[in-house]
Amino acid sequence: MTILDDPRLAELNARVKQDLDYLNYPPANWSPALSEVDGKPVSDVVIIGGGMCGLVAWFALNRVGIRNLRIVDRAARGKEGPWKTYARMETLRSPKNLLGPAHGMASLTFRAWYTALYGVSAWEELFRIPRPMWMDYLDWYREVLSIPVENGTHVTRIVPREDGLLELEIAGGADPSILTRKLVMATGRDGLGAADIPDFVRGMQRHKSWAHSSDEIDFEALKGKRVVVIGVGASAVDNAAEALENGAGEVRLLARRKKMPTINKLMGIGSYGVTAGFPEISPEWRWRIMDYSTKQQTPAPHNSTLRVSRHPNAYFHFDCGIQSMREEGSEVIITTMNGRVFRTDFVILGTGFTVDPLARSELSPYRDKIACWEDRITPPPGEKNPSLGRFPWLDDDFSFTEKEPGMAPWLKDIHCFNYGATMSLGKVSGDIPAISEGAAWLARGVAARLFIRDIDHHWQALLDYEKPELDGSEWVDADADLPEQKTA
Repeated sequence: MTILDDPRLAELNARVKQDLDYLNYPPANWSPALSEVDGKPVSDVVIIGGGMCGLVAWFALNRVGIRNLRIVDRAARGKEGPWKTYARMETLRSPKNLLGPAHGMASLTFRAWYTALYGVSAWEELFRIPRPMWMDYLDWYREVLSIPVENGTHVTRIVPREDGLLELEIAGGADPSILTRKLVMATGRDGLGAADIPDFVRGMQRHKSWAHSSDEIDFEALKGKRVVVIGVGASAVDNAAEALENGAGEVRLLARRKKMPTINKLMGIGSYGVTAGFPEISPEWRWRIMDYSTKQQTPAPHNSTLRVSRHPNAYFHFDCGIQSMREEGSEVIITTMNGRVFRTDFVILGTGFTVDPLARSELSPYRDKIACWEDRITPPPGEKNPSLGRFPWLDDDFSFTEKEPGMAPWLKDIHCFNYGATMSLGKVSGDIPAISEGAAWLARGVAARLFIRDIDHHWQALLDYEKPELDGSEWVDADADLPEQKTA
């Protein structure tokens, strides 16, 4: 039985269908179809990523009449995104009433889905959305909209062709490639970078002595063991809690800061004005806002932190930047900048992710030609932030731009609809609150560029259109029976 077959959802499913009908969905495809090239069909758009970003991008593109598209994901069904893989928080950070990927439809909200399943009283009592439940909701969203995600399809290389198309290499060439005119990288938090691995673990055995918070970790194997978690951000705290709940002997969180961050600064200006206005303010202002917020650091949620501190064998250590780390027999020896030494059995890095186009193998033939913020702006001395400099400098349709004009003109056809767009366009392509707004911008931009590219086709269609609105029976020419006037 699929999630759509749950009888509790029957009324909501019917409502979604009716809402879509009333919105004239799906509209007719207006983009001229290309004939096959090299024996392969050509898509107008291919979306890489079947998680939240990819699903709402697919829906937004369909709603504006771009129907010749595909959506692929390398993960197995149900494993798209972090929700049932490496995310380890009990509940989402976002408030339960945010609209998320509903894209303007009340019947597609999490609230509509949850209330249909559990009732209004349960909704009122719900504090935050349980993490696995968010994935269940996305599964329903995918099913009720009939989004045809092609799972197990791993794009390993994006190759520009001389004919203007993009060729997507699949599984290193093991499967037939895909041709498309445009590409959307809806690849989530790490979609334009990689896990941030500090130099101090270099030479140590991954998975035996250490792991990153985004790795698969056998927490049961940590029962009775000493564990050190590097960092006190959300991912660090969630992984510490997971280790404690699986019976770790002790868990120590080492933070380089002297105090625990307690204020989520960006919450102070959260509004539609920020969403709409961020891409419009000067690059200098965008840099200043993001530099300030990242240096303040976003604290872990209240309930996540309590999930750790309720354990008597959990310890928070501050002013403990890491100087060195080494293996000694079965132990890991950690020396901090202030001279403290910790001996442990296993280390978990809660160090987050980098954003850097140079880290993406899919873009390897030309990734050094992608313009980044460090190529466009020199921040004042007090606002230097190398990590922000590696964010790509995007156009308003999320497309990459060239470091030097003419170096890689095809970059305009690759759209960065993931966390990498944050510096250029704000938090509209990764986080839940404004994801539908970002999808609408993406759809508008892609539609505009496709129309402009095919302007000759549309001009000819305008010239060729001959369907009459009137057949001559709707009026009488008052002068038709008058004698013909002769001119001198």
